[in-house]
Amino acid sequence: MKTWFLAVFVLLAGCASAASPTHAPVTVVLHGQRFSVELATDNAQRQRGLMMRQSLPADHGMLFVFPRTEPQAFWMKNTLIPLDMLYFDATRQLVSMQLNVPPCRADPCPVYPSEGPARYVLELSGGTARRIGVQPGDELKIEGEIGPVR
Repeated sequence: MKTWFLAVFVLLAGCASAASPTHAPVTVVLHGQRFSVELATDNAQRQRGLMMRQSLPADHGMLFVFPRTEPQAFWMKNTLIPLDMLYFDATRQLVSMQLNVPPCRADPCPVYPSEGPARYVLELSGGTARRIGVQPGDELKIEGEIGPVR
């Protein structure tokens, strides 16, 4: 019995450590406002995004980083909170916005594309971009190390 318990414990501990972020804390500054962000730098992290979150603090978000600058599209499947999706090009200039996007309540979920090529996508709580006065052309400043992007 102890061996079975130990095996389950090791398996669960391994799953927990595999799910935890390996990046140092990163913050971004947009329109004079600072946000702590989680990073999504590989396909698995980008697909999971902010799914199943019950809330998102006003000063937090998720920064998706892509290996190439190209049109990006997001959906809200299994996302429980409204979000602002802000699309930035390779120079970190805001090129497109999808604001206060509602959670998807039934399949098929709508897709929310960028209006042009983007390399970075910042997701914030719905209404944040309007509240802080974000405008096309605003620069996204990234403080901290992004690490490898796959």
